Amino acid sequence: MTEVLQHPGYEEEKLQRVAEQLPCRLGQVGMLLSLMGQPHHYSYPSIFIYGHRASGKSHVMQILLQELELPHAAVSCVECVSVALLFERVLLSLFGRAAASLLPRSPSLADFVRVYRQQRSRSPASQTRYIVMEKAELLRDADVNLLPALLRLQELVEDNVTVVLLSEIVWDKFRPNTGCFEPLLLHFPDYSKGELQQILFRDRHPSYSAELYSSYINLLLGVFYSVCRDLRELRHLAALNFSKFCEPLTQGKAKESDTHKLWRNIEPHLKKAMQTVYLREVSSLQWEQMQQIQEEAGALRGLSAHTHIELPYYSKFLLIAAYLASYNPARTDKRFFLKHHGKIKKTKFQKKNEKTSNHLLGPKPFPLDRLLAVFYSVVDSRVAPTASIFSQISSLVTLQLLTQVSHDDQLDAPKYKCAVSFDFICAISRTVNFDIVGYLYDFLS
Repeated sequence: MTEVLQHPGYEEEKLQRVAEQLPCRLGQVGMLLSLMGQPHHYSYPSIFIYGHRASGKSHVMQILLQELELPHAAVSCVECVSVALLFERVLLSLFGRAAASLLPRSPSLADFVRVYRQQRSRSPASQTRYIVMEKAELLRDADVNLLPALLRLQELVEDNVTVVLLSEIVWDKFRPNTGCFEPLLLHFPDYSKGELQQILFRDRHPSYSAELYSSYINLLLGVFYSVCRDLRELRHLAALNFSKFCEPLTQGKAKESDTHKLWRNIEPHLKKAMQTVYLREVSSLQWEQMQQIQEEAGALRGLSAHTHIELPYYSKFLLIAAYLASYNPARTDKRFFLKHHGKIKKTKFQKKNEKTSNHLLGPKPFPLDRLLAVFYSVVDSRVAPTASIFSQISSLVTLQLLTQVSHDDQLDAPKYKCAVSFDFICAISRTVNFDIVGYLYDFLS
């Protein structure tokens, strides 16, 4: 922190504000300030900042540029779906609307450089201009000349401009095959558990003591740290469940020192929240309103975000097909999914040793071809077996709604198991008007 506050060229008051707003990132802040240098000095042409999601890359750059009042253009490569939008956004932020209007309808890189040079000569800057590009990995799909040009834009436009690329992937996977100017690399590591405690503690509720909120954060991280290191998701979870954690205190049923009672009250809600990590469907305010409505009704059903989950349309049918393949015997597929099969009775298909419900025995693995066969039978439209369908299966595995039980290096087709509950799949089925109970072997009369 001393290194940051003593940096020459900037007012101490501004640097103090920067340090207060960027906890646990002072090393990276000090490095960036040293790269920015004095106001009239040329800065490094391009900087590549990489790190996992929610590691503070965008936040640090935003605070530095705003507090130090540096001229900059913040560009999201997700929003700028074309090169024309990207060029327009940069010129608009750095030189104003009049400069952006000088671009032709379909500008080339040469057009952008020409307009930039004209505006630079008309309004020279005493400070380095910064172009910050978020989700910069999307630039790899743009024109092959764009990324090499951005990395050496300072040379092309003959101006003191620095391009800062923010990415979640390392430079070795980012570097184009054609070769380019090598940027300066800066890594933002994941927050440690202690740093997450420090950051989350800054959001503490003023109505409760610091000791209570600290114990709540420790409890929350003890549950979620092994599965989630994303600061934004952890903040969301902390805001989501704090009112339930304090419920025994507001009702006078416990004191702040009764940690065991507080834990017993919050435990079932944390289990429900565990099922929604990285699947955020509601805001913190909506969650609180839902809790109030449920309590007034005298029931807690519906609190689980499972009943409010939103998946792509075909992903829902893939999940339904996976559930049917997991809990129905394979020999019943023809009777369930072929037309003109006649009536089906459970007793005709039950084996002598088959006395236990399949739902009690748990999900059984099934091959990929069976999943697709059931999927094409239950979906209410004709779907071509495109790469999109297979990518949605991979997404369901990533979200832990499906479990792959065979290795990728096996010669046989991969096998999966459905990892969701009966209530979950019923809620999903209702959203697509599919009667899943009528297709389940255990529920045949």
